[in-house]
Amino acid sequence: MDSNELAYLDLVEIAHRITSRDISSVEVTRLLLERISAHDKALGSYVAVLAESAQREAQAADQAIAKGQAVGPLQGVPVAVKDLCDIAGTRTVAGMPRVRGNAADAAADATVVARLRAAGAVMLGKLQLTEGAVAHHHPDITPPRNPHNADYWSGASSSGSGVAVAAGLSYAALGSDTGGSIRFPSFANGLTGVKGTWGRVSRAGVFPLSWSLDHVGPMARSVRDCAAVLQVIAGPDPADPTALDARVPDYLAELEHGIAGLRVGFDEAYATTRVDADIVAAMRDALEILRSAGADIVNVRMPDTEEVLQAWFPLCTADAAAAHASTYPAQADAYGPGLSGLLDTGRETSGVDYANAHDLRQNFRGQYAALFAGVDVIVAPALMRQNLTLQDFARFGEREEDWPELLRFTAPFDIAGSPTLSLPAGFNQDGAPFGFQLLGAHLGESALLRAGHAYQQATSWHRRNPTL
Repeated sequence: MDSNELAYLDLVEIAHRITSRDISSVEVTRLLLERISAHDKALGSYVAVLAESAQREAQAADQAIAKGQAVGPLQGVPVAVKDLCDIAGTRTVAGMPRVRGNAADAAADATVVARLRAAGAVMLGKLQLTEGAVAHHHPDITPPRNPHNADYWSGASSSGSGVAVAAGLSYAALGSDTGGSIRFPSFANGLTGVKGTWGRVSRAGVFPLSWSLDHVGPMARSVRDCAAVLQVIAGPDPADPTALDARVPDYLAELEHGIAGLRVGFDEAYATTRVDADIVAAMRDALEILRSAGADIVNVRMPDTEEVLQAWFPLCTADAAAAHASTYPAQADAYGPGLSGLLDTGRETSGVDYANAHDLRQNFRGQYAALFAGVDVIVAPALMRQNLTLQDFARFGEREEDWPELLRFTAPFDIAGSPTLSLPAGFNQDGAPFGFQLLGAHLGESALLRAGHAYQQATSWHRRNPTL
């Protein structure tokens, strides 16, 4: 196996090879560090590469295996995290170099980082993102480059997470999703991504955009790999009172249960109106694949998402204004125009507007939850159109409808706090990936993962890697 094939192995496979001593964590970690050195100057996915500590961690992982000590499910596997997640001894810049460039190094790991370490993972470093996890990168930052086609968007806000995993510079990464920020870069870079139920994964030690909308989750090259990481990072956390006190299933084992009898919903009008034909065709193909694997396809009618989508703006902007109150507007000159505009909107949001948005959120949550009395998962678009070119995205925000169109299929399910699974499903004529998503019930991650795994067992889109 050559080095390129090794870099693109599934995380679960590389973990097995390391623990069975077919290859060492030191070898694998050095390979990825070499790839980062060779390719990331052009790709720009990493904010900080922790080369020295990663090699020490890899050596310790190999020593534990050699001694027959108990090892974790990610033993010796190199991974990275979005630069919202604290890593002890490293500063969290959160895409805001002028505001947080001189911030103190984190005193402790975020809970998700601590759990990755406890599972044996090697921390390669921290990954780039848009400013404050909103839509645009800070003017001082060169946006990460889509490794499939540099003329296309790499997604927001977890742009570096998407690029690093797609380019074989990490076996998995953590992203966050407030309005679509795991799903957009997964869609744009041809990855699989999980946004769990709100509270399924602790946010302790993760820099916030919106306290009430933020979700943390894995991005990887397959459903199986996402299941392995989610299993490690999910669960209650005394450091985060909003983390759900609910049992974490054995997601990996449950993949093998298959999907016979699983009820898969589809709303024809919702999923196809103003949606690109290739995305619609991919969803129809997915329905037939799931049907062939034993699922029952059920027609559903989605609750109205247009109204609740408008609630996302006061909820997110006001939450963000509160999160940035110590530095904005006091350091307004250090902020880029995209984030400062969002914070200004939040500061102008009235309590009445916020209360009305919260009422819409609660009503939508109830209406949406009621759907799952009759289905287990729902097939839906993640974006209306195939991936945006950089030229398109440079003009983003000029039209009033830009934000609602971008968030149409993503933000409602952050508002609902419900889980989603992003799946790659094709490539356009320029070689840029696109995909769709599966929507789930509260704490319904297992059903999503089982359905997504069945889809990937019958397709190979998630195996299409870029040429660097």
